[in-house]
Amino acid sequence: MSGRGPLGRLDWLTVILYVLLVFIGWINIYSTSLSDTDTSLFDFSTMYGKQMLFIGLAFLGIVFVLFVESNFFERFASIFYVISIVLLLGLFVFGKTIAGATSWYDLGFFNLQPSELAKVATALALAKFLSDIQTDIRTRKHQMYAVIIILLPALLILPQPDPGSSLVYFSLFFVLFREGFPLFYLGLLIFMVVLFATTLMFGTVWVVLGMITLALLMYTFKRASVKIPILPVLGTIVLATLFSLSVNFVYENVFEQRHRDRFALWLGLEKDEKKLEEIKKTIGYNTYQSEKAIESGGSFGKGFLEGTRTKGDFVPAQHTDYIFSSVGEEWGFLGTTTVIILFTVFFLRLIHIAERQKNDFSRMYGYGVISLLVFHYFINIGMVIGLLPTIGIPLPFFSYGGSGLIFFSMLLFIFLKLDSNRLKDGI
Repeated sequence: MSGRGPLGRLDWLTVILYVLLVFIGWINIYSTSLSDTDTSLFDFSTMYGKQMLFIGLAFLGIVFVLFVESNFFERFASIFYVISIVLLLGLFVFGKTIAGATSWYDLGFFNLQPSELAKVATALALAKFLSDIQTDIRTRKHQMYAVIIILLPALLILPQPDPGSSLVYFSLFFVLFREGFPLFYLGLLIFMVVLFATTLMFGTVWVVLGMITLALLMYTFKRASVKIPILPVLGTIVLATLFSLSVNFVYENVFEQRHRDRFALWLGLEKDEKKLEEIKKTIGYNTYQSEKAIESGGSFGKGFLEGTRTKGDFVPAQHTDYIFSSVGEEWGFLGTTTVIILFTVFFLRLIHIAERQKNDFSRMYGYGVISLLVFHYFINIGMVIGLLPTIGIPLPFFSYGGSGLIFFSMLLFIFLKLDSNRLKDGI
């Protein structure tokens, strides 16, 4: 077993699924970006040509990952994390603004998005911290350190503004819960999400009145044998009120109008019918056209390069965030189901690999990989079919973009490298 090379020890089922997803993604990028004047597959001025280059760069990154020692990633996890934080800070001075967000470094031939690198670095740093022999996740101090590792890059990304990418980091809380983080915090997180939405829908005054009413009902109808301490209840109401007030501040001062419009459309906040129609034609236009494109594909699709909405550029950003709509139009229900099955098998395989790890760092990093990829997948698909607001999160391995593909690939293959080391050691 130990004599097998780094390639022989890889989990090849996962590799094959990865290659299939990247290939199908490229096929759909080709379909959505092909013009009547394009004559060659290797025209690197086109989006599909550039994506081929990005696939090549991702391959070079994979080769690097597979041929370094496995403990390299654990040993330098903290350094990678610090570098990613420095790069995020540097955006405030040297960043390039694209589509309203200062999220990129202009390297001339390539726009680097450090938030993608930070996902890999944060997953490594979190696994490094949690697997340290001195870390006890049951203590408040170590819980706080773990939360800071996750939230620091998210807070630096939020004011770019890129709330979608910032939101992704919250998926890493799943790793904490998997490793014994108190479920109380999961309830708190859900409570904050509900409080955020209800504040936007009804306002702080009604939210506070609702919590006070709920507290009074609890004390009125509780059993005599059940004791509910009044100070924690009052403290919860006070903290919830402060959070609710902060929601309004962030909504009005951090989010741009386009972000506010998306929440307004999703939560039904806009009461002015005229303005609502205007929002639907602008912010809601992408989702509307995406739904229509998928619907028009029927059971078996219109055929490769035959999508009328795809060819007519009806769906903005169809090669990036809305790439899944091209699958629906050209390949139909059969195509979308096939892609969903591939992703499902892929995720289940990653969970299986994570569970068989004997090394704590490898297992925790594996669940970090799973959390990030699954979150991207569900948010993107939900966004494309209209269940969730548009927040600019790409579909892993599918969407056009160099930073996303390269760092998603390295994120995955670092995990596969760690798993191959398990076989090397005969575990």
